[in-house]
Amino acid sequence: PTEREPDKMTAQDTFVIVGAGLAGAKAAEGLRTEGFDGRVVLIGEEAERPYDRPPLSKDYLQGKSEKEKIYVHPEEWYDGHDVELRLDSRVVAIDRAAHQLIMLGGEAVSYDKLLLTMGSSPRQLPVPGNDLEGVLYLRGVQDCEAIKAAFATAKRVVIIGAGWIGLETAAAARAASVDVSLLETARLPLLGVLGPEMAEIYAALHTEHGVELRMGVEVVEIIGADRRASGVRLADGSQIEADVVVVGVGITPNTELAEAAGLTVDNGIVVGEHLGSADPDVFAAGDVANAYYASLGRHLRLEHWSAALNQGPVAAANMVGRTTAYDHVPYFFSDQYDMGMEYRGYVEPGAYGQVVFRGEVATGEYFAFWLRDDRVLAAMNVNIWDAGDSITALVRSGVRVDSARLADPDVALEDLHADSASGAA
Repeated sequence: PTEREPDKMTAQDTFVIVGAGLAGAKAAEGLRTEGFDGRVVLIGEEAERPYDRPPLSKDYLQGKSEKEKIYVHPEEWYDGHDVELRLDSRVVAIDRAAHQLIMLGGEAVSYDKLLLTMGSSPRQLPVPGNDLEGVLYLRGVQDCEAIKAAFATAKRVVIIGAGWIGLETAAAARAASVDVSLLETARLPLLGVLGPEMAEIYAALHTEHGVELRMGVEVVEIIGADRRASGVRLADGSQIEADVVVVGVGITPNTELAEAAGLTVDNGIVVGEHLGSADPDVFAAGDVANAYYASLGRHLRLEHWSAALNQGPVAAANMVGRTTAYDHVPYFFSDQYDMGMEYRGYVEPGAYGQVVFRGEVATGEYFAFWLRDDRVLAAMNVNIWDAGDSITALVRSGVRVDSARLADPDVALEDLHADSASGAA
């Protein structure tokens, strides 16, 4: 579907945001920044005001930061900016023809423009025993606090899924001196995301920190006694004992409302580069949005903090009639043990020709570049924090680079652009 041009705002308009996470909170902030002085209603199902999710698997989970730091805005911000924050509230239907939301309990909330930022939910592990006590998922702040409490008393944890959440949770468990068995169906952690070159590095990192990696295995049952999990059974019949089981096997966008309302849904709510749907009064942002990236020539649904952070304000701008394309280079970051990294760009699984390293991996400070046809599709900086803008420019440019010069620390990343302009590459 093609985005339709929204009407201009008026001071009497009511703009409603469904989903009080980072994307929704930044959109509410963006509406006020854009000068919208109509009514803004921000509706969330959780009892907590909007908060960032990355700390839930990083500093807050490890007890390195206090809870107040997770919140997007101070509590008084919402009243101070005349944003009606309705927490612990659930929308059960969208009536697009009437421009109304139907709340649990029957109340109707009218809107002139609607932004959907409902986020996503953890994918449940479809095996017997997945409802036992001691089987935990990490998505919200209450999940984080339950895992933190479990790590305070547990001796051994089984983590199912070696993606970002699984790996960061494993690092937090080891920081709490809990023994960890990390289980994954693929042969390496993060294999589909990063490819074997970097996946091997992450496997070695966790092994060095005492994590038992069980790769290429399938969990067929979570076993327990007295309704409490005591371990898992694998497809080969072996069992692994644990005091707690953490499941991190992906997330699913919360698209039920959009689907029932007749919006186009395909791995998220399908929106264009302006984050608008085929309905000119309905927008989507964050985890739930399958947005068009003009620089990549395709739709992407990115489950990253940066997408929520940056899409919220772009949606707000378009809601008030200031046509603005979302053109950020995809970005995410991860901290595990002493390995902090940032990743910029996007690579389809397996759709690259080579990985070029700059610097020595053994020193713990280096770059990795994913190339196809001599063009940098994505790059990761590991424990190096002053090259973000240069990497973003290189990824965005699409210029051809010489891999030997790319690998040479003595060649400034900015000079690779000059190479291309002069025909040297």
